[in-house]
Amino acid sequence: MSPFVHLHVHSEYSLLDGAARITDLVRRAGEYGMKSLALTDHGVMYGAIPFYKACAAAGIKPIIGCEAYLTAGSRRERGSRKDQPIYHLILLAKNETGYRNLMKLVSIGHLEGQHYKPRIDMEALAAHAEGIVCLSACLGGEVPQHLLHGREDEARKAALRYKEIFGGDFYLELQDHGIPEQKRVNPQLIALAAELDIPLVATNDVHYLAKEDAEVQDVLICIGTGKTVDDEDRLKIGTDQLFLKSGEQMAALFPHVPQAIANTQEIADKCNLELTFGQHILPEYSPLPEGLDAAAYLRRLCRSGLEARYADTPLWTSPEGKAAAEQRLDYELGVIQSMGFSDYFLIVWDFIAYCHRQGIATGPGRGSSAGSLTAYTLRITDVDPLKYNLLFERFLNPERITMPDIDIDFSDERRDEVIAYVVEKYGREHVAQIITFGTMAARAAVRDVGRVLNLPYNEVDKAAKLIPGQLGISIARALEGSPDLKALYETSGKTRELLDMAMKVEGMPRHASTHAAGVVISKGPLTDAVPLQAGNESTALTQYSMEHLESVGLLKMDFLGLRTLSIIERCMNWIREMDGAAPDFRTIPDDDPLTYEMLGAGETTGVFQLESAGIRRVLKDLKPSGFEDVISVLALYRPGRWSLSPSLLPASTVKLRWTIRMPT
Repeated sequence: MSPFVHLHVHSEYSLLDGAARITDLVRRAGEYGMKSLALTDHGVMYGAIPFYKACAAAGIKPIIGCEAYLTAGSRRERGSRKDQPIYHLILLAKNETGYRNLMKLVSIGHLEGQHYKPRIDMEALAAHAEGIVCLSACLGGEVPQHLLHGREDEARKAALRYKEIFGGDFYLELQDHGIPEQKRVNPQLIALAAELDIPLVATNDVHYLAKEDAEVQDVLICIGTGKTVDDEDRLKIGTDQLFLKSGEQMAALFPHVPQAIANTQEIADKCNLELTFGQHILPEYSPLPEGLDAAAYLRRLCRSGLEARYADTPLWTSPEGKAAAEQRLDYELGVIQSMGFSDYFLIVWDFIAYCHRQGIATGPGRGSSAGSLTAYTLRITDVDPLKYNLLFERFLNPERITMPDIDIDFSDERRDEVIAYVVEKYGREHVAQIITFGTMAARAAVRDVGRVLNLPYNEVDKAAKLIPGQLGISIARALEGSPDLKALYETSGKTRELLDMAMKVEGMPRHASTHAAGVVISKGPLTDAVPLQAGNESTALTQYSMEHLESVGLLKMDFLGLRTLSIIERCMNWIREMDGAAPDFRTIPDDDPLTYEMLGAGETTGVFQLESAGIRRVLKDLKPSGFEDVISVLALYRPGRWSLSPSLLPASTVKLRWTIRMPT
């Protein structure tokens, strides 16, 4: 069987959302003997990277595309849908240039043309057409719409406009899902192609994997639009043919236009995008002092910071201690420079310094970055890694190349000020927050499906409440672990129908939102590496989630807003108002008896990372008497997050192993 490419795999109300379902799709394509597969989400590129990786792993050529929304007028105008109709248009990346242009077009649609849909216009299309194959799209395309409404001259003009922009890379698209309008317009498209010498291509929209999934897609549409299956005026797809079809099935639909089938291979041969993963696209700090590069400037700052941190300590008066500190700093700076992360440290130092100048509360440091003397000398962190013998290699290790990850906490009431500073300094086109996708959890899936199917509320509520409220629980696991739910499933036909349908939509992406902490800063325009969409008023949002941003080489920084810090900030301000001065936490000793008395009583509500019920029980059992005991509690209660070398943990750790009720 010859290679065959399907050019539509949609994400809007689609059962193909999510990495697992993309993997299933690619597996089925492999079973059909397909050599190429394309992804054309509606107006977005959310799934591009997982799709590319899944195809590459299966030996199938991935074709990255988008079903764009094109306005007949200017993308900057905000008219009615009647005055400014919005058409569909398929765009496929032929190469890296086309991929970058595709990301720019998608970003333009969201950041400049959002009105009902993320719209592009002919101006943007013409400016970013290089490296792109264009198809006239489904019935929602401009050419088919004109033909359906008897506007043959307008259809001809539109086709010629696209041909002028894309030349031989523009194709008129034929589809047959059994829809009457397609039966009417296909002969007209064939005649128009012959008249204008434009090639044809046969495609099939793919919203789900198999024909029997059409019912599930109908339920998913109802969930997304807030309707029930009984609503007469709801959005409904009038066909069950939007599944992945084999080459033989497609050829049987279009025996009268064999060239339209052959052209799928022609398009696949044109598209040869090769993405490289694992390379770093790191930002650059600016401005640097004249005559210094990033590494030299970082070294100067750290040398000055080292003396400022330790000048009044016994370590600095000891020749051996001072030499050891300098040696440790030189080692860290050497690793940082060799891994190309000098600019990263300068960028973090700069916005932390801004916070200090503005009186914005920042955390003392946590996670593996607390093991960096470099971070301590730059006042990025306030935990002395030498005092506690923290390991730098847990943060950066030249034998295990990973991106640096400094978790930075800010007052949650002023976090946006810090992001705004970074945006102003490096430019809007270089800074974005990170998208995250909420998924349909087990209980939510049951309740949504129950509402859509119009099942009695008490029956739906009963089934939902029998699903344990555990993080990450699935309906299948709940059926295994809950005898009552299992019995209800086996004895009630309505409950069985409800749970069977809920299991099919469970875990699917439900909505996009902003990651609580993640921010990316790029060297060049972000749209060279990732498509963007509107976020808050000052910062765009990436369309790739965190793990995929790291794949394409972008550096993630965590700007986490903590309510705890906001409370501390307010308390410090009140103390200043009453007493004229507030305490400096950096000078307060960590052996205060009253503090450990409070911890031993479990009175830690509002104390960051010590406020859960489990941790409070442990503290009451242990009765900590020193800071090392607190370290041990956190390290053992949260396995895999050691902050100290295990060999340096105090003797009380032995007691902890017997007294802590470890989380299951």
